[in-house]
Amino acid sequence: MTDRPLSSHVNPALARRRLPEGTPPPGAWYRANRRLLRVWMPLVWRMRVFNRHYEPSGGGAVYMCNHQSFMDPVLMSMALQRPMHYMARDSLFRHRLFRLLIESLNAFPVRRGTADTAALKEAMRRVRRGEQVVLFPEGTRTRDGRIGPFLPGVAFVAQRAKATVVPVVIDGAFECWPRTRPLPRPGEIVVRYGRPYTPDEARAMSPDAFVAAVRRDMIAIQADTRRRLGRPPLAYEA
Repeated sequence: MTDRPLSSHVNPALARRRLPEGTPPPGAWYRANRRLLRVWMPLVWRMRVFNRHYEPSGGGAVYMCNHQSFMDPVLMSMALQRPMHYMARDSLFRHRLFRLLIESLNAFPVRRGTADTAALKEAMRRVRRGEQVVLFPEGTRTRDGRIGPFLPGVAFVAQRAKATVVPVVIDGAFECWPRTRPLPRPGEIVVRYGRPYTPDEARAMSPDAFVAAVRRDMIAIQADTRRRLGRPPLAYEA
């Protein structure tokens, strides 16, 4: 990686930011939730964002992010300067009130554990109209903090939408809220962007090679982040 020292890119995720010129304003409910989270999140977690210079300033983009906790979509919505769109498991849309809530936060349904073609096409449609879509290519939350295998089909959106693809790593959220805990505990959470892939770079590889390259990048970012912050390493099979 060619990132500069982490200390030069530490930015508080809850800082007031101005959207890039020409960005459509987010909906009222999205804005209200962001304001609420700016007040609530610092009471529970210290959140830092690194390498924000890798975030595209405009146009459609795909963020491929590891899945550490239930709060990952919220963490990404706070880290990104522009509003994000994301997939949520289809069972969350069965209850009308909760469906209205998460749809107002730009979520759309996906069948968990499968390459849901309809959800992938919806993600691609949103990217092509200029939105930022966050994908969690593991398809489920980690059980041990490590980045798991990626589901087949995630390259479909990244390559066919002809958009910038940004690897993102969340670290610390697993320690704060693993899937085995009913409630979160305080701690420090880091969101770190990796070097983006241009549309041409993404399309130059086969789908399998592209997914493997992004996962390697994310594992390297995770390892480097944990080393720099003095966190114990996570072992991966060779």
